[in-house]
Amino acid sequence: MERIKEALEKARQERAVGGGAGGGAVGRAGGAPADPAEIVYSRTRTAPVLRGTLRANRVIAGFDPGPFTDAYRILRTQVLKRLQKNGWNALAVTSPGAHEGKTLTAVNLAISLALEVNRTVLLVDANLRAPRVHELFGLPGSPGLSDYLTGDTPLEEILVHPDGIGRFVLLPGGKPILDSAEMLNSPKMARLVEELKRRYPTRIVLFDLAPLLSAADALAFAPYVDAALLVVEEGATGTDELERAAGLLKDTQLIGTVLNKAQQGPDEDERPVGRGWLRRLFAGGT
Repeated sequence: MERIKEALEKARQERAVGGGAGGGAVGRAGGAPADPAEIVYSRTRTAPVLRGTLRANRVIAGFDPGPFTDAYRILRTQVLKRLQKNGWNALAVTSPGAHEGKTLTAVNLAISLALEVNRTVLLVDANLRAPRVHELFGLPGSPGLSDYLTGDTPLEEILVHPDGIGRFVLLPGGKPILDSAEMLNSPKMARLVEELKRRYPTRIVLFDLAPLLSAADALAFAPYVDAALLVVEEGATGTDELERAAGLLKDTQLIGTVLNKAQQGPDEDERPVGRGWLRRLFAGGT
């Protein structure tokens, strides 16, 4: 009986620290309760990433603290407040059209959230038509979510921990597939999302989705997440496109809109990002 109690307590401790979906995160001390800031990934594959590559791709993990990283930390604080207020932990990041900055926003927001000492973050590349999150980390193409959904590839074989980015795990998209909307709306995907959302109480799950107006993927997947964040590009996203995209998300909690590549100078809500400025326009939502 005592051994059963010990096993249950160990399982509880492992769940409390977060990590890969397969439970592959353990504390550095082994049996003692682990601080989420001190996670070693035992079954999740750790992949080396180069700081120069991250910097070239505008991933904040490649930069020293400054206005660039501060912009995403402020965005993180805004997002985290809304998630905590409603008890949510699954957020979709999408945009009306392509090339508006949603993937970079999702990556940098995920890393910023992982900097919270009591949080672990899983970023899922769910843009199965054109997965590219792994490219921002300089990682080669490898099996990912599409392989899991269309075959029997175990999650433990496709989850990746980018070395040097603590409390952060990536689920790559895998090979591009044409029937992506059907796969994202499949019972297997629904079960996976529930597993990812509920297995670890300290984990936030971000999903990088395809643009809303170019495919049915985001609309098909939206019911599985708690809320969505919409990324738009100043000077590129038209009012009609924005209204159509918001209309498609009418049954989803839209917690805010990020205006990317804005050319206006910074104020208290703006910081330099990439070719312009990142401005948080949290209009509407809960």
